[in-house]
Amino acid sequence: MKLEWIMWLASVMSPQAADSLCLSTTLYLEARNQSVQGQKAVAEVALRREESGLWGDSMCEVVTARKQFAPTIVSPRTRLNNTEAWAQAVNIAILSEQNWALPVGKRKEIVPGASHFMAHAIAAPSWRNAYQVATIGDHTFLKVQRLKPREG
Repeated sequence: MKLEWIMWLASVMSPQAADSLCLSTTLYLEARNQSVQGQKAVAEVALRREESGLWGDSMCEVVTARKQFAPTIVSPRTRLNNTEAWAQAVNIAILSEQNWALPVGKRKEIVPGASHFMAHAIAAPSWRNAYQVATIGDHTFLKVQRLKPREG
């Protein structure tokens, strides 16, 4: 599957199905070589951003916000051809969405308050010196800004 095909497919799906597909795609591209814990942490950052509304009103808008996540950084012709990693990304995305749908006090948070993450091998963003919440595998999760759920 090519990334451009997956993103087109998301554009014609129901919003809920599209959001699961966009989150799955992001987990695959950002963290397929990471542990389950690391993939859940990446999902948590994306879900926290979606909940804040600062990067968009849907998961697809959040993960395709300019230069925020891999779907806008890698080539649209990128092939997602590791079927085992894809299946795991889909599973983790759905489990993460279910967890995030719980009331705030009932959620299992892996990287509480993390609004950003970076892979040291490929990124040195200006916000890299923000408060570090955790390092899981190759990713460091940071609290760059306090994200609150949007009101109403």
